[in-house]
Amino acid sequence: MKKKILALTLALALSLSLSACGGKDAPGQDADSGVPEVNAPEGGAPEDGETDAPDASAPEDGGTDSPETEAPEEINLSTFYNTLREGNIWPELMDLTTDANMKELLDSYYPGLAEIAAKQRRVYIAAMSAAVGEIALVEVENAEDVQAVEDIFQARIDYQVGDDATPGGAWYPETIEGWKTKSRIVSHGNYVMLAVGDASASAVEEFEALFA
Repeated sequence: MKKKILALTLALALSLSLSACGGKDAPGQDADSGVPEVNAPEGGAPEDGETDAPDASAPEDGGTDSPETEAPEEINLSTFYNTLREGNIWPELMDLTTDANMKELLDSYYPGLAEIAAKQRRVYIAAMSAAVGEIALVEVENAEDVQAVEDIFQARIDYQVGDDATPGGAWYPETIEGWKTKSRIVSHGNYVMLAVGDASASAVEEFEALFA
């Protein structure tokens, strides 16, 4: 009887020992595969190569890839002409461009100017032929036409001054001399100006100041 009780006790102890060993796995291992477990960070692992770093290509603050550039404001040539008249002394001038009846005179003084595509065209000539004073202002539509306008303006000066073979269109010696020494042609972008007279140098300064 004692032998049976002792054998039963040993069997029970062995069973408990085997059960305790089988219930313990090595730390960090899957109980089924025995492969070490890797814990994913909170929020889940990035998919398809994604990272938590900010996208370098995305503009900050909702901006665009390149800043917008403001288009230059168009200059009103009629307003500029009035500014020239207010700030300087000019002889009485006639407008050849706003009155349709003056078109023939404009074509005579500035041949080809009316055929050049222009956003604005203003030509003012002295009401008296003996006076030295003229202002021509043009904004061409195409930049390649700037040189053509300059050439027309120069042809106007050359005609008024004349040469040794042909008397100048300005006729009077003092008027011819004024056209020779007081004529200025200046351009900036698509804008071209001819200024003739005592205030021509000041007119050029005011013209350049428009683009400063």
